[in-house]
Amino acid sequence: MDTKKIITGWLNIFLGCTILAAGFVFFINPYNIVPGGVYGASIVLHNLFPSIQVGTFGYMFDIPLLILSVLLLGAKLGGRTIVAALLTPLIMNVMSKLVYPTQEALEALDPAQLLGGMMNMSDHLMLTCVIGAVLIGVGTGIVVRNQATTGGSDIVGMLLQKYCHIRFSNAILLVDGTVVCFGLVVIGFGIGRAEDIAQPSWHLSFYSLIAIFIVSRVIAFMINGAKNDKLIFVISNKRLEDLHSYILKDLDRTATCIKSSGLYTGEDKEMLFIVVSYKEVANLKVKIREADPKAFVVVTDAYDAFGEGWKPLPATSNDLQPE
Repeated sequence: MDTKKIITGWLNIFLGCTILAAGFVFFINPYNIVPGGVYGASIVLHNLFPSIQVGTFGYMFDIPLLILSVLLLGAKLGGRTIVAALLTPLIMNVMSKLVYPTQEALEALDPAQLLGGMMNMSDHLMLTCVIGAVLIGVGTGIVVRNQATTGGSDIVGMLLQKYCHIRFSNAILLVDGTVVCFGLVVIGFGIGRAEDIAQPSWHLSFYSLIAIFIVSRVIAFMINGAKNDKLIFVISNKRLEDLHSYILKDLDRTATCIKSSGLYTGEDKEMLFIVVSYKEVANLKVKIREADPKAFVVVTDAYDAFGEGWKPLPATSNDLQPE
């Protein structure tokens, strides 16, 4: 890997961690929204121990979990994952100290004093929930796309999968659900310090569920894209020369021509296999009709496409495959 790619990768990880931290500091932490995971649990614990910052609690979770992943899972933690897991809470703590004027405001995470009250969104909890969740999803997605993770609940999910035989997706749901319930008990039922929130504190649990859903969808979009690529099969009784020319010259793509035969008639047929973007499907169907109105056409989603003109295949077996 050349030096430019290495530097770009590290800069992207720093950018992702910064966006992730900003989502928490400006839009999630001050309003006691608990979006699952390590930092959701950290927000709840900060309500119980306000002198300890959310990022510091993140360290208390992340470092033991990283060690457990090596000891119990035999995971080979890359340098990028270790840096991302340790950098995010550091940025979160530094950012928090910069945006609150006093230690008392910092400990209270008082939104009325956030940037001098310029970003107080206490009356717009749905908006701050959505914006914060999107930022967290974008930041996490950038980190994962650069072959790293921020640790945390993913490791708990893998431990539950290995030792409790729970599917990974269900394990993550269980972890996030547990954290939200923890937040409901501590914040929603008044054990914590959420009495300054305008709406009833238990409403925060619903915002937390919305945040979890948005974060998961944004991460999926950041990693996998819109998934709008289409896989098209075209089966015809004749050779589609005009269609071949359109694919090669107008679409500037290629296709695979597969020799086939009809199961009932036994006649030789031509089958084209091609992957295109969703924007190219409509015109391609018109051209197929012009070439052979009786052609049999199947259009389906292409979950992933690798190769020339698409994404490169993973370089090694250790490359992170977030899909």
